This record gives sequence, structure tokens and C-alpha cells, in this order.
Amino acid sequence: MLDDMDKDQRLLLMKFVCAFAWTDLEIRDSERNFVHRLANRLELDDADREQVEEWLSVSPAPSSIDPSRIPAEHRRTFLEAARAVVYADGEVDSEEREQLDKLRNALGGG
Repeated sequence: MLDDMDKDQRLLLMKFVCAFAWTDLEIRDSERNFVHRLANRLELDDADREQVEEWLSVSPAPSSIDPSRIPAEHRRTFLEAARAVVYADGEVDSEEREQLDKLRNALGGG
């Protein structure tokens, strides 16, 4: 499914993943490594990689994380990527669970 995304969709996915990595207010090495591996899989260009590094330094603005912008055909991929980064550090707190539930509900996953 990642191959079906255009450049803007790939960057939007990375923004969501970075935002979810920040849910517990800390970016751990395991989360950072997950984000870097995903960026490699998505074959982001240098400018997009710089943007991702900025999001790893400072969380994307909450207002910029709008689930309605996620294309219907990629909703499952976005949810799975958000879940993966949350679980990357091996610890899932209640806020992370709540945010995943909110995303799932916003995407129609009940």
C-alpha cells in the first residue's frame, strides 16, 4: 500500500507518525529508528527527510493532524503506522491508547 501513495500522501503519513511518536511527550530511540526506517521505505527525498527530522525535534501542530485529510484508500496504512510507532518503545500509556482509539474512530474503524 505504501507504493500507491503519492509524495504528499507519504509526507502526510510521516507527519501523523511523528505526531503519534510525540503522544507521550518524548521521542525514544526506538521510535526515532522506526520513523527513519519508514522514511527509507517511502523513499523520501532530502527535503522531506529534513521535514521529518524537524517533526522529530518539535511535534507537528495538533491542528495539522486532521484525520479527514487521510485518503480513504490509505486509512488502514495510516492507522497501522501510528500503532506501530506507539508500540515501538515497548510501552503504551493510556494517552497513547486513547489517541489511537480517536484516530481509529475518526477513520471509521469504530
